[in-house]
Amino acid sequence: MTTHDHHFHDCELNPEAILGTQTFEDVLFTDDTETPVNVFTGETPAHSQATVEEARAFASSIDTETPQIALPASVETQIETQSRPYTAVAFFHFKATGSLELYRAYHAAFDSGALAVEFDADYESGDLSITVERADLS
Repeated sequence: MTTHDHHFHDCELNPEAILGTQTFEDVLFTDDTETPVNVFTGETPAHSQATVEEARAFASSIDTETPQIALPASVETQIETQSRPYTAVAFFHFKATGSLELYRAYHAAFDSGALAVEFDADYESGDLSITVERADLS
């Protein structure tokens, strides 16, 4: 383990496990994200009506050093909390990457000076791509 890899001491995965580009399909909020429908009126409640542009603007407005993405909120959450159909999370969140192991590894890579981490959020397809390279190669 190099001195730059100390960010990975609590990770199940080592830096090599996440090098390159990985695409997580259909994880982002899209115009096709499911929203609840009132069974009496057949209409979607106002709080669940949103566009990708609104979701993207909301995610980018979060004041944090870690870039945020918009993920779909479950229909149950939208109904129970009368919330928007999206939520903002860090781009490497386990709800996007599918596992806590990847979440921890991407988080460590993002915090590490030895790795360059970039992501592409394609809100049309719903796909999120994360690319990790050694910083001296980027």
